[in-house]
Amino acid sequence: MKVSLITVCFNAGPVLAETLDSVLAQSHNDIEMIVVDGASTDGTVDILARYSERLDHCISEPDKGIYDAMNKGLNLATGDVIGFVNAGDLLMTPDVIAQVVAVFARTPVDAVYGDIIMVDENDINLVKRTWRSGGYDRERFRQGWMPPHIATFIRKSVYDKFGHFNTDLRIAADYEILFRFLYKHRIPTTHLPEILVRFRLGGMSNGSVKHVLKANTEVRRSWGLNGFQAPPLLVTRKLWSKVMQFFH
Repeated sequence: MKVSLITVCFNAGPVLAETLDSVLAQSHNDIEMIVVDGASTDGTVDILARYSERLDHCISEPDKGIYDAMNKGLNLATGDVIGFVNAGDLLMTPDVIAQVVAVFARTPVDAVYGDIIMVDENDINLVKRTWRSGGYDRERFRQGWMPPHIATFIRKSVYDKFGHFNTDLRIAADYEILFRFLYKHRIPTTHLPEILVRFRLGGMSNGSVKHVLKANTEVRRSWGLNGFQAPPLLVTRKLWSKVMQFFH
């Protein structure tokens, strides 16, 4: 089974190499590596040049934001399954993709998601939060739940059928696409109870209070965009689920 792994980045020079190394270290032998850079000016392009022979696709050009860049990666992907490993994030072990492929091979599903640890932006050994996703139940979306996008692997056929990221959403398009695929279209999904990704904190939706509030506004909007009415306590429950990550 061929797996396309998409890395999007912008001025990510200090952390990009270790992300790419975590992909190159994978034991699964059929991985398509795709990097979409937003025309970085900090040396990122020089790092990509060093890895050019190991990358299947690499583009560096201006984009309209992270989700536009992700869509560019999706347009390049040819694998049976697609996942995202963003600059700064690390696959937890060399066997992560092999584990994911094994689930797809033995289970008739279109999506597999796992767990992640969230680490300090400057010290990847300092764990701040743990996101234990739990077993799949579509109705958990009504309680503010979602699987971690960076630990969710989805068949390319799903993207081909139901579309790519909605770039009208600036922060929560990852929530919207998972809601669209899993809740609206009910694609068969299962949980792999393993920590798959080490995620650096500091992204858009995990930053300032302003960004958190905007992200939650976009979460509610995602329901309407897909023809559903958001539950009254959706945002409260979603925020509470983040609080509980500190206690795992």
